[in-house]
Amino acid sequence: MTSTTKTPIYLDNAATTPVDPAVWAEMQPLFEQFTANPSSIHAHGRQAKVVVEKARKAVAALLNTSPAEIFFTSGGTEADNTVIQSAVLYGGVKTIITSPLEHHAVLHTAEAWGKLGVAEVKLVQINSQGDIDLAHLEELLAGSSKALVSLMQGNNEIGNLLDLHAVGTLCQKYGALFHSDTVQTMGHFSHDLQALPVDFIVGAAHKFHGPKGIGFLYARAGVGFHPLMHGGAQERNQRGGTENVYGMVGLAKALTMAYESMDAHMSHIKSIKSYFIEGLKVRFPGVEFNGRSGEVDNSLYTVLNVRFPSVPDGDMLLFQLDIEKISASGGSACSSGTSVGSHVLSALNPTATGAAVRFSFSKNNTKEEIDRVLEVLESLVK
Repeated sequence: MTSTTKTPIYLDNAATTPVDPAVWAEMQPLFEQFTANPSSIHAHGRQAKVVVEKARKAVAALLNTSPAEIFFTSGGTEADNTVIQSAVLYGGVKTIITSPLEHHAVLHTAEAWGKLGVAEVKLVQINSQGDIDLAHLEELLAGSSKALVSLMQGNNEIGNLLDLHAVGTLCQKYGALFHSDTVQTMGHFSHDLQALPVDFIVGAAHKFHGPKGIGFLYARAGVGFHPLMHGGAQERNQRGGTENVYGMVGLAKALTMAYESMDAHMSHIKSIKSYFIEGLKVRFPGVEFNGRSGEVDNSLYTVLNVRFPSVPDGDMLLFQLDIEKISASGGSACSSGTSVGSHVLSALNPTATGAAVRFSFSKNNTKEEIDRVLEVLESLVK
């Protein structure tokens, strides 16, 4: 059988997920029928505004919060940038506390403001498994004036989970703002914003089978923030730019479906991940799992970061998988050629060797697919 006859297998769902057909069915009529600008005051505009606010109310209801605390954005990156810039320029924040494992939407943004001298950036310590040192976080908070803590709930590369309650409680103790990048966990874990001690969280629809180019920011009432995007009065003067009506509808539908089937999807994906882990252990003695990703019940269940110690070139392994029509992503603790490697894996263990591959799963994956991936890996690695 040649590679051209093989069915593609997609295991890069942490990067993006395919749009669910039901989500597209919800969006499609808006493309086919005229939809006016929601900021227009005529009847067509008012109809579009109703659609936007219906989507906002749906998201707010799922997260157990007020629609007034939900603001639509172009995605998680914009939402993260909005929080950090607003806190530094307008919120009186003098210290940004984050970690070396954050998504670049947070880490690079914090570094940029640090280089400008507007705020000091402090990195909380992590252990060899990628867990946040809560005792060190408290030390940083105790020694900082007006801080913003920005720590992701679920790491997109190694699957480690953060205890939002523990961190949020510390932030409240020291009067700090708490922002969590929840892009990877949104739609996969339940978020009750009446119970969670967070000031800001974010979401991106394409991580839970919605469309790309649309996300949201939750900002707790009373905390306040200033817009990143200027030029219009949209989103209650907090985000300039014509509303992405199609995207908003798709996001609300995708999140609704995720919440309705969350337990079933979690059970299915965990079974896929467990099956893959056991298969890897049998075929590749000495295989390692980076961070907590190999602990099915103690990690982001959609992510598995695998290290093959005997394989020197991770990029080549990914290339060979791609030839076999298997999509995954990678990262190496060590730079090779023009590859800068993974900042997450480098922070965990800068001297580690071997190819690291991130496989990430969705509700669409099957054990039959995993069987084929294991067979291909065995032929490539051995």
